[in-house]
Amino acid sequence: MKCSMSLLTLALTFAACAPSSPPSAPRPVTGTAVVTERLFFGRNIPSGGTVTDSAWSLFLAEVVTPRLPDGFTTWRTDGQWRGADGAIAHEAGFVLEVDHPPGVPPDSVFEAIGVEYCRRFRQEAVLRVRTPAELWLIRAGPR
Repeated sequence: MKCSMSLLTLALTFAACAPSSPPSAPRPVTGTAVVTERLFFGRNIPSGGTVTDSAWSLFLAEVVTPRLPDGFTTWRTDGQWRGADGAIAHEAGFVLEVDHPPGVPPDSVFEAIGVEYCRRFRQEAVLRVRTPAELWLIRAGPR
């Protein structure tokens, strides 16, 4: 009996010292169907010069932010495209990306942003790409 108690005591001691299992990894919520919109803006101005960083920032503040107050992402690009005259152009640019529920905001918002960029910077076109996507928010859990 004394041997059994010693083994039980030893087993309980080791169990108490064993590392606890790590908390389970947070699980992402179920994906939500969204639309990803990308607008591609060239920086070259046909009459000469380029869209400066400050002009781009002003365009975002005056045109984009009021129309997309829930947020967006932008990044710089280097690209190539064929213009209406058939010539291949290489130019730096910007991409604006927004993930949103289908239909909200309406298409007219993205069209208005593109039209205003063309007007302000005398651009031939702004490329728009729309893709169905799934949005997932992965959270670390309670803090």
